[in-house]
Amino acid sequence: MAEKSESEQAGQFVLTLSCPDNQGIVHAVSSYLFMTGCNIEDSQQFGDRDTGLFFMRVHFTGNTTVEKLRASFSAVGDSFRMDWQIHRAEEKMRVVLMVSKFGHCLNDLLFRSRIGALPVEIVAVVSNHTDFAELVASYDIPFHHIPVTKDTKAQAEERLLELVEAERVELVVLARYMQVLSDNLCKQLSGRIINIHHSFLPSFKGAKPYHQAHARGVKLIGATAHYVTADLDEGPIIEQEVERVGHDVTPEQLVAVGRDVECQALARAVKWHSEHRVLLNGHRTVVFT
Repeated sequence: MAEKSESEQAGQFVLTLSCPDNQGIVHAVSSYLFMTGCNIEDSQQFGDRDTGLFFMRVHFTGNTTVEKLRASFSAVGDSFRMDWQIHRAEEKMRVVLMVSKFGHCLNDLLFRSRIGALPVEIVAVVSNHTDFAELVASYDIPFHHIPVTKDTKAQAEERLLELVEAERVELVVLARYMQVLSDNLCKQLSGRIINIHHSFLPSFKGAKPYHQAHARGVKLIGATAHYVTADLDEGPIIEQEVERVGHDVTPEQLVAVGRDVECQALARAVKWHSEHRVLLNGHRTVVFT
């Protein structure tokens, strides 16, 4: 008997799907995996009564390849009108980080990636400034300085898209990248670009939001990680984090608390997306944690 190739040794896979809710979906998926000799390690599902959609994430093992699974599962997917994907669980997602002049989220993601806390491969960092070139170089990651002005915005975004294509990037993370992206770029990277912002929006817009919040005596500091859409800071929310503060904190202390909650919310959003735990549900998300 011929030995199986390395690609057909036991591997781990993740199937995600969404489709109109109907009877028999879970049975069809589990039966398919049984018939193909796969074993389910974990399965989560959710039926949304508001939208009439069904969502499912299955982590399973099998002696096969992802290509064979995708080819054979298509019949199941078609029968239930599924929007589905199958990925190798061991493969790290290829990511580009973007940053401007606030580096706390960048530094946090770089460190988490290095120690294996995030299942990602950071293939490049892009910035419209050079402040963090040395930090990025210390991680042996390419740093791309792409300046942005009103007159060069289109060219800068074109360079970013060229980098995304050349490096086979699966996710772009705006780690406090302080530039408004064009509608065209948002459309081309739809579902593949995550942003972080303070949860005071839209109450405290513009410069120094934490100082504005201090002046109003806020009691909660928050941050929101969301997918980027053409509607500024209104994309589907993936994760949020909050921290209670007292009346005696200074604006500078609020900023420090804000940095921490931003890092936490963004790191969880990146982790869950890269583990294929986030499914879009219209203007909302389903997150299987």
